[in-house]
Amino acid sequence: MAATAVRYLRSVGAATAAEPFDALPRPELRTVGEDERPPVDAAEFRRVLGHFASGVTVITAYDTEGGGPAGFACQSFASLSLDPPLVAFMVARTSTTWPRIARAGAFCVNILGVDQGELCRAFAVSGADKFAGVTHAPAPVTGSPRLASAPAWIDCTIRTVHTGGDHLIVVGRVEALGAEEDGDPLLFHRGRFGRFGRFSA
Repeated sequence: MAATAVRYLRSVGAATAAEPFDALPRPELRTVGEDERPPVDAAEFRRVLGHFASGVTVITAYDTEGGGPAGFACQSFASLSLDPPLVAFMVARTSTTWPRIARAGAFCVNILGVDQGELCRAFAVSGADKFAGVTHAPAPVTGSPRLASAPAWIDCTIRTVHTGGDHLIVVGRVEALGAEEDGDPLLFHRGRFGRFGRFSA
């Protein structure tokens, strides 16, 4: 089954940045039924899952129709596949930035460094001009904003989008990537930013 899927993905090729992606994947999103809700308190869910330390990224895209660069801070990013090269991130279905990224059909993952907590906070605010004072340049394949200060970046086209409860799971094909040789990552753990061996308030 996996081999068949890989052959199919290779045969269809990657989407281009000029092809927008449907922000609402089919089948249509539906409301979670009461019989599907587990007996888990939301606050307890967040508290326990907060023990899992993650890296921090900023997902960006260039929305030609919607006024230029768009982006949001994202912890839920992961490497997905080596052959073909795929990555994934999760975004809330209520996100106002996601439709702009979907419309662009492409995105750039900007992996933040240890001293970029303030940059992350700026991209976590809804409705603000997130790119004010932020130097960026077009990523080489898709033209998505590549943040100049980010120590690593991954340029992608959107491949598929899946529903996942109150979030969407976005799978992207890696078209180009790069990183600096040195530098520690920005980590997030139990509601705080930090680095290896130490976390800050």
